[in-house]
Amino acid sequence: MKLVVPWCEHLSVLCHASAGGFWSHCRWSSTSEAIVAGLPLLTFPIYWNQVSNSKLVVEDWRIGWRIKRKEGVEYMGPREEIAGLVWRFMDLEDEEAKAMRMRAKKLQEITGNTVLKGGSSDSSIDAFARNLLH
Repeated sequence: MKLVVPWCEHLSVLCHASAGGFWSHCRWSSTSEAIVAGLPLLTFPIYWNQVSNSKLVVEDWRIGWRIKRKEGVEYMGPREEIAGLVWRFMDLEDEEAKAMRMRAKKLQEITGNTVLKGGSSDSSIDAFARNLLH
């Protein structure tokens, strides 16, 4: 069954138990939502910070794979090539994909702790508010 809607809450979809990954252009908000959801990413950056965000995801954090594209062209490649990458990405038995999913879950844990009471984000927001009041 397919459902097409004009708008939905992105994070709710990503956090759904049936979501196994996220194909993203890698704007920072999308990348952050994938981390909150603990999902690996298939990245397809187009311009600006999307390219550097994709590098973080693929090379530094190793929680995703980059979809190859020809230099300066919107074309992604043969549909069979893309389908093969998606199948491998979602294969629960593929060792590289398993390790990637484990790193995505670990990053979710690490970042999730920052918003808890006393976490770095919580403390920074409190400090910011105190500075505004004084």
